[in-house]
Amino acid sequence: MIPFLLAVVLAGQAATPTCVLPDNTVVSLELAVTDEQKAVGLMFRDVLPPNHGMLFLFDREDYLPFWMKNTLIPLDFIWLDASGTVVDVKASVPPCKLDPCPSYKPSRPARAVLELAAGQAAAHGVKPGVRLTFTAVPGYPVAGEGRR
Repeated sequence: MIPFLLAVVLAGQAATPTCVLPDNTVVSLELAVTDEQKAVGLMFRDVLPPNHGMLFLFDREDYLPFWMKNTLIPLDFIWLDASGTVVDVKASVPPCKLDPCPSYKPSRPARAVLELAAGQAAAHGVKPGVRLTFTAVPGYPVAGEGRR
């Protein structure tokens, strides 16, 4: 009876979204799916814990611009195609201190953007052409898209 109850409890718990980087480091993810979540992102935070990041998911591939307005910590921006392959990286983007804040966009269209603490992309081998592995991220990678 106890194993059955444990199975029921565990089945009811949602798995934490994660990303596995090229050196097998596992990053716990916060997801930005709604317009509000995307607009706020990592604003107003003074720390991003080690092995944590935020994944922004979009409905179609596009030149997705990002900025650092109200962001207090430097970040790495990692643009990904629909299959989870890195299309571009902008490393160590500094917080924006003046308005208007500069916008950063990839060299190729992307379907998602992963934000990590500054320096983490290089430290873990994240670079264009590398495919990242995602678990418990609903609808991503997108089946049948982004494979070229």
